[in-house]
Amino acid sequence: MVPDYPHATAVVCHDAGAANIVIAGLLETGRSDWHAYMRGPAEKLWHAAYPLIAPSNTLASALERTELLVTGTGWASDLEHQARRLARSLRVRSVAVIDHWVNYAARFVRNGETVWPDEFWVTDPYALEIARQTFPGKPVFQVANHYVEMQLRAIAGVEKPVVPELLYSLEPIRSDWGRGIPGEFQALDYFVEHLPELCLPSETVIRLRPHPSESPEKYQHWIAQHPSLNIQLDDSLGIAQSLGRASWVAGCESFALVLALMAGRKVYCTLPPWAPSCRLPHQGLIPIGESRK
Repeated sequence: MVPDYPHATAVVCHDAGAANIVIAGLLETGRSDWHAYMRGPAEKLWHAAYPLIAPSNTLASALERTELLVTGTGWASDLEHQARRLARSLRVRSVAVIDHWVNYAARFVRNGETVWPDEFWVTDPYALEIARQTFPGKPVFQVANHYVEMQLRAIAGVEKPVVPELLYSLEPIRSDWGRGIPGEFQALDYFVEHLPELCLPSETVIRLRPHPSESPEKYQHWIAQHPSLNIQLDDSLGIAQSLGRASWVAGCESFALVLALMAGRKVYCTLPPWAPSCRLPHQGLIPIGESRK
């Protein structure tokens, strides 16, 4: 489906995932008549894409006299939930862009309140099937992912460094799997345990790329605990540069793993066996504990 954006369109995002997809889709139209309300990582992305369009000061002003609301479906705030609720009260048609492949139903619930949009937009056949099963009878449409197209072009243009690199894409797991240690650190420990099985060149640099919602300082202590490994925090300007430099990619369930698969990288899932199985439906993801099989 080709999205139809009325001239009175409001855009509300917080997390980076959907914001990247939404903003890339808006840029593709060549227009600049958007009403935006952005917070969190999405605000920085908006200013980079539309430096001359200042976001609205309030959610209410962003939705004033609009015909369509487009939101993300992030976890890190209630902003998009509030926007969909306000749109419903104003009888404004709303669309929610789902940027991942997990927790579809829970994305629309806050404090026991469920607020669905009028339409769900996804960007690949995997997500389309999941959304149709999760929201039976509701309008679900697959739209082009111009963000992925842009990133794949950028990745292809990056020259690999002389010293090989493995990129580890970090993300907050939000569970300790009953072990008292955040899941993201358990996955990192499991990765290090099985790292020798990958038979990487001894000089390989391991770059840790924090999730946009995380502070890089979060991982400094863990890095210091592994002085024998060449581990560095990734300081690349964007994910395309990070993936372009990498010969291998590892992580749990982040979008970067899917992008790496699309870019032809060898990708390892580092979820330990006591964690829930990886929910990414894409072919080619290698469980790191089975990397020799």
